[in-house]
Amino acid sequence: MAQGKKAKADTRRGRSAIAGRRLRLQRTGLHKETMERLRNLIVRGDLAPGETLVEADLSEALGISRTPLREALKLLASEGLVELRLNRSAMIAPMRQEEIDELFEAVSGIERVAAEHAALRMTERDLEKLDQLQERMERLHDSGKLRDYFELNQQIHSFIVACSRNRALKATHDWLLGRAERARFFALSSQERWDESVQEHRALLAALKERDAERAGRLLAQHVVRTGIVVREILNSKLEAAMPPDDQSAAARGGRAAQQEERP
Repeated sequence: MAQGKKAKADTRRGRSAIAGRRLRLQRTGLHKETMERLRNLIVRGDLAPGETLVEADLSEALGISRTPLREALKLLASEGLVELRLNRSAMIAPMRQEEIDELFEAVSGIERVAAEHAALRMTERDLEKLDQLQERMERLHDSGKLRDYFELNQQIHSFIVACSRNRALKATHDWLLGRAERARFFALSSQERWDESVQEHRALLAALKERDAERAGRLLAQHVVRTGIVVREILNSKLEAAMPPDDQSAAARGGRAAQQEERP
């Protein structure tokens, strides 16, 4: 009671009620820094799908205690990049075909709508910036700098979504970004897909410059869907390579039969 009266008296005299007290602040940013570092390692395949994460080893490698590490893993689990398992070590989320299909279906829809809006809402300065990013990206492609190319490619996708001037679209896109980045980097392991991607981005830029909303949206959606198809093809080839020879032959026959059934 006496302390309460003293605090009120101090406040009336213009003195803060917490003046003179020692308040202890927690280091809230460490787990986010840890999350960003781990996300980069996951997206670029340095931590492979299905790999077990040993907390002691990670803590030592990152030079942190287990508390911020565990918080970081929870955040990565919310993005679908890590799977937390009861009474077992966490692991890098596998790349499952069904989830990849659903992911690219969602991202293609979001980026299509974003591109349609961006075509009508981008300023001339926005278009100039995108033109410069495209030129830089093509130079990185020509010099074979895949990782630098990938970083810039992701900036371009995010920039186009931001130019839609729609915060709900951007927030949804940001939430899916970690998983989409990992799959896109996986697809760029195909040189053919890398070459295709550059051409598709060039066509998209032209549509945005012409303010052709329908074409811009269609081109970006097709670009994203194509990436998803390539990821699925690579996953299938890796699965088949891990099979015994007899199973590989059966899988190949099944694939050919499925293709024939899909033909009109």
